[in-house]
Amino acid sequence: MPRPFSYDLRKRLVDRTANGESRRAAANALDVSASFSVKLVARYEQTGTLEAAPMGRPKGTGKLDAFRDFLIGAVEAKPDITMPELTERLASAHNVSVNPASLSRFLCKAGFTYKKNAAGLGTRSIGCAQSTSHLD
Repeated sequence: MPRPFSYDLRKRLVDRTANGESRRAAANALDVSASFSVKLVARYEQTGTLEAAPMGRPKGTGKLDAFRDFLIGAVEAKPDITMPELTERLASAHNVSVNPASLSRFLCKAGFTYKKNAAGLGTRSIGCAQSTSHLD
């Protein structure tokens, strides 16, 4: 996964442009893209900060987040529900098409785990570390 450039590099680039060097020349000297240099200096002039912008999708903006209560309620009502069954239930109740693997990832992030017992039957339960996180 990509990482933002270091604060030190950002500071050196902005200092060079503040001392009269062009943004593209500063980018060349520090071995970064001209695009990064132009955008960084523009953002610094606008906001006054050198911190990296947030990366990734903000929490709570995924396709399934709008149906969080419905999905968690369905799993709590029937802990041994399969992902294809949950997919069908979501499609019939809310007309939303989603891959079963996406539902599984969503439930794992919500703190649910899938465990099989000695008879080979599985049930979903709340993981130990996140026992109440699904209520938030």
